[in-house]
Amino acid sequence: MAEAARALRPPLKWAGGKRWQIPVLQPIWERHTSRRLVEPFCGGMAVTLGLRPESALLNDINPHVINFYRWVQRGLVISDDMSNSRTGYYSRRSRFNRLLASGRGQTAEAAGLFYYLNRTGYNGLCRFNRRGHINVPFGRYGRIAYTTDFSAYRAPFAPWEFTSVDFEQLEVDDRDFICADPPYDVEFRQYSAQPFDWEDQERVAVWLSRHRGPVVLSNQATPRIVRLYKSLGFELRPLDAPRRISCNGNRAAVVEVLAVRNLRS
Repeated sequence: MAEAARALRPPLKWAGGKRWQIPVLQPIWERHTSRRLVEPFCGGMAVTLGLRPESALLNDINPHVINFYRWVQRGLVISDDMSNSRTGYYSRRSRFNRLLASGRGQTAEAAGLFYYLNRTGYNGLCRFNRRGHINVPFGRYGRIAYTTDFSAYRAPFAPWEFTSVDFEQLEVDDRDFICADPPYDVEFRQYSAQPFDWEDQERVAVWLSRHRGPVVLSNQATPRIVRLYKSLGFELRPLDAPRRISCNGNRAAVVEVLAVRNLRS
């Protein structure tokens, strides 16, 4: 399975993706490969596909992300003729939102439309309004390479479990290796229908501090994030992120922090 996963890129375009962190995370993970990897905020899946665990619990509060991964796990094939077209984009965005409104957000069609919107929308953003409808505008790409057949992902995804719940509802074991990448501590937080605010950042930190197994957390190194994790006894390691993508397309360099604990357990 590891060889198959090694050749696979994350299937979704993801703002703030963490492929660049793999050289940092790999040496840490190599001492714990017998454990189950738990990602409470799996997002674009760059970390899991980069570390290639034999066992994983992959969660995201955005149900449409998880619906897509569950269909990929079954060998999703998209029959729709995808094109980098403004008209086609807004037509498919409307169709996707109608599926959500009619309770058909867990279908293969919804998974295929989500993939198309992700690849074609602006800056790889995943943004929803308070009604739960995606509202990302059309992107600015000269050419897009779409995937229609995801059968290559079927084998590596097979032993992984996908869930869409609040992170505190995850059934984790003391031996699990938790790798957490919650939303940045920034103004833009409308990643799903439910905003992710400072109280949620505090909930994440406290929840992680109670875990008896290894924990690795990454976030933007804002002063209050640094204070929060220091106060809970985490070891902090600075990271120079190459770029970030915000809601307005800002790609300025940013400093991140890696907060770790129980790595010797």
